[in-house]
Amino acid sequence: MFNIFKRTQKVSIPSNAIVAAISGKIIPIEDVKDEVFAKKMLGDGVAIVPSDDVIVAPCQGKITMLYPTMHAFGIVNDDNLEVLIHIGINTVNLNGKGFKSYVKEGDYVNAGDKIIHVDSYSMKNDGYDLTTMILYPNCTYNLNIKKEGYAKKGKSVITTYEK
Repeated sequence: MFNIFKRTQKVSIPSNAIVAAISGKIIPIEDVKDEVFAKKMLGDGVAIVPSDDVIVAPCQGKITMLYPTMHAFGIVNDDNLEVLIHIGINTVNLNGKGFKSYVKEGDYVNAGDKIIHVDSYSMKNDGYDLTTMILYPNCTYNLNIKKEGYAKKGKSVITTYEK
């Protein structure tokens, strides 16, 4: 009876869209404080300075790679677009400390599904930059990438693409 007071907000995501993997401030990939990302050596993409601790799937697809250190994972969507999410700069050096994974390689996920939890408090106290990159390595699609604004994980479209 009281369900009428609950608001459920289902977000419709276009099939050619990638949503934010974490909430936070969007910055141009060229402004990331790591040359590998800033010079797009791993592909073009979006950088988000996080305001959250939970990384979600940016699209529907299969988890194709999850580093043992959990600082990065790859997903391929139904259009065969490869998306690489890299959490922070030099966080590979933590050897998995401060990361908790909710998925494994081969899992099929939906946009917004929880993938990794990050202990941002400890990592920031240890001096790590947690800027998170959503990258498109080996991409042959035309990309329209958002370069600024604020993103809500699992909801804000950060990239659209055309085949």
